[in-house]
Amino acid sequence: MTAPANPVISATGLFTPPETIANDELVASFNAYVAGHNALHARAIAAGDVAELQPSSTEFIEKASGIKSRHVMSKASLLDPAIMAPRWAERGNDEISVLAEIGTAAARDALVRAGRDASEVDAVLCAASNMQRAYPAMAIEIQDALGVEGFGFDMNVACSSATFGIQTAADYIRAGNARSVLVVSPEICSGHLNWRDRDSHFIFGDVATAVLVEAVEIAPPAHWEVLGTKLKTVFSNNIRNNFGFLNRANPDSIGADDKLFVQEGRKVFKEVVPMVAAMIVEEAARLGIDPAVLRRLWLHQANAGMNRLIAQRVLGHEASADESPTVLDTYGNTSSAGSIIAFHLHSDDLQAGDTGLICSFGAGYSAGTVFVRKHG
Repeated sequence: MTAPANPVISATGLFTPPETIANDELVASFNAYVAGHNALHARAIAAGDVAELQPSSTEFIEKASGIKSRHVMSKASLLDPAIMAPRWAERGNDEISVLAEIGTAAARDALVRAGRDASEVDAVLCAASNMQRAYPAMAIEIQDALGVEGFGFDMNVACSSATFGIQTAADYIRAGNARSVLVVSPEICSGHLNWRDRDSHFIFGDVATAVLVEAVEIAPPAHWEVLGTKLKTVFSNNIRNNFGFLNRANPDSIGADDKLFVQEGRKVFKEVVPMVAAMIVEEAARLGIDPAVLRRLWLHQANAGMNRLIAQRVLGHEASADESPTVLDTYGNTSSAGSIIAFHLHSDDLQAGDTGLICSFGAGYSAGTVFVRKHG
C-alpha cells in the first residue's frame, strides 16, 4: 500500500495498423460476394426459399455511419469474396500474441510520452471488447512484454471498456493500491465482424490505445486531472456477440452469422442517445461543471449521427468539429479505443484550465464518463 493520491492522466499512446480499407474497396468486395451468392442460389431465390442479398454502396455506408475508411491488421483476406474474414499465420504459444503485440506498442508510446520507464508502472489493465483468448490474461502477457512488475488483469465492458478501466485505475490511485497504472485497449474488431452482413460489414476497424493513469505527485507537469468518473450499465440484446462454442448448437457452425457481431442499429440509436446525454449532464451537475462550457467532448466513435445529437444535448447547440472532434471517418468504429483515439489526437491544443469529457457507450448497454482538466 502507498499513500492515497489524486489520479491524473499522464499520457496516452496509440498504435495504428498500416493497412487501410476505403469504402470503395469494401463495397466492391461485398458486392462481388452478393453477386456470387445470388447466382449460386438463383433457383432457391426464385422459389422464395432463400433471400436475395442486396448490394451495398459507398453512399449508403457514409450516410449510415459517417465512416469513409478503416485501419485493419491484414486486409487481403477481408476483401476476398471467397473468404471475407481475417487470415494470418497462427502464432505458437512461445510467441507474443497479436493482441498483446499491438497493445504493447500503444503502451510503449504512452510511456515515452510520459517520460516513464516500465519498471515504474505498478499494474496493467487490458480493457477491451475483442480479446484474443480467455486466459492467460492478455494484460499479463502485455505486462510481461513491457517488463512491468506488479499485476495485470483483463476487463471487458464492450465499447466502454477503456473508460471503465480508467475509473478502475483511478480508484487504485485514490486507495493507495498503485501509483502508476496502464489501461491498454487493443481492439482487433475485424476478427468478430461479419463481413458478409450489409448492415454492419463497414463498421469496425483495428487499433490499440493506452492510457497512463498516475498519482499527481509523480505525473509530468503537463497532465490531465481526473475530476470525476461515472459508469452505467443497462442490459440490452440490441448489440450482441455470441462467438464461442458454448453458444453453437452445431460444432461445425463456428462461422454462423449469429455468432458474430450483430446489432439493431435503430433501437441502439433511439435508446443510447438519451441515456448517455442525460448521464453526462447529471454527472456534470454533480461535479459542479456547466456542460455548456466544456471545451471539448471526446466521444465514442460509433456513429456520426449519435455523436452529433449527444453533443448537441450536452452543449445546448450543435457542436463544431473543434468542440467534438471525430476520427470515425478514417478509423471506423474501434470499440473501446475510439474515444481514446479522439483524445490522443485532439487534446494537445487545449490550454491549462480547459475542461473536457471522455465518454464511451456501447453494448451492455454500457456507458462511461471521465471529466478531465488540463494542467501544465
